[in-house]
Amino acid sequence: MAHHFLAYLYRLRNIERWSLMRNTTSENVAEHSYHVALLAHLLGTVARDVFGRSVDPDKAAAYALFHDATEVFTGDIPTPVKHHNPRILANFREIESLAADRLLGTVPDELSGVYRPLLTGNGADPEAVKYVKAADVLDAYLKCLSEMSMGNREFATARRQSEEKLRQLGMPEIDWVLERLAPGFEKTIDELSEDEKEDE
Repeated sequence: MAHHFLAYLYRLRNIERWSLMRNTTSENVAEHSYHVALLAHLLGTVARDVFGRSVDPDKAAAYALFHDATEVFTGDIPTPVKHHNPRILANFREIESLAADRLLGTVPDELSGVYRPLLTGNGADPEAVKYVKAADVLDAYLKCLSEMSMGNREFATARRQSEEKLRQLGMPEIDWVLERLAPGFEKTIDELSEDEKEDE
């Protein structure tokens, strides 16, 4: 029997993000999932190694890789649409749950125990999921920084909104990353190289 799990996941690269906004650099859901996994792993590592928290960065990264996998069926619903009112959001969450069940149905039976928490959230580690949610917001913020550094004011409001969401999370790990690792997103490749030379 053929299982189409991978074939569906590879189609995440066909789903564009930020569809309501003018972008200088397009982004698809597969790229976003990679970035969120990278950031979730980073935040989890900072939490563990800098702040002494009991966090598994590898688990956070794994959840992040699949956090938007259901969009292979639903598409990327822009945040202003999804959060326009509670009824729309509740309906979307139900659709998302049905899509997760459908995607889980494409996983070979022998592997379903591993992928169930990654796709549906059932049995997921709440601490790891917390870092995935933070990484998702952080990725949006970094996208806004990049776009605005290229003169695209289209992302000014989204930047303010993501900054506010990051503040509301109250996570010192985010402050640590923003202070040390985010400033490079506002620099050109030449400026990044010059900074490296100065540090040598």
